[in-house]
Amino acid sequence: MSNKTLTWCLKQKRGIRLVKPNQRLAEEYLRKAKSSLNTMNAAQQIGEVEWVVTTAYYARYFALYALLMKMGIKSEIHDCSIAVAGLFAGHGIVQQELVNDISSAKELRIDMQYYIPRELKKENIEKSVKQARIFVLEMEKAIEALDEEQVNLIRKILMRSEVYER
Repeated sequence: MSNKTLTWCLKQKRGIRLVKPNQRLAEEYLRKAKSSLNTMNAAQQIGEVEWVVTTAYYARYFALYALLMKMGIKSEIHDCSIAVAGLFAGHGIVQQELVNDISSAKELRIDMQYYIPRELKKENIEKSVKQARIFVLEMEKAIEALDEEQVNLIRKILMRSEVYER
């Protein structure tokens, strides 16, 4: 996602907003991410491909949202949350591959939920499942490694934006 997307997100009512950083909510969203992984595993066992893809995405999204909450960033628009992840990658908080992964997982989820599902190869499903697990672990690591200086930097970048309104 580009800076243009980030700027657009800062203008949206349900886009990016700075709130008080919240460790408890970060932990709760990580719990939701792990719950989604459990649901993904169950769906995989019974061959419910659409739900495997959907829960694999939401596991990623909830883990990302945990990081957002840890930093005090609220976003109710998925593309905006992913745009902030791109900002994180640009500052070494997460790897760009994780941003690419969640963006691809989001598109696949949309395709599977809203359109006539295409046949997915077993290898692609297994890859998505594996990547979802890795994504959640990497977000946990990023949350643990996060320091006050990084939080302040990202928040300052968002506050300095000409379009940010409190």
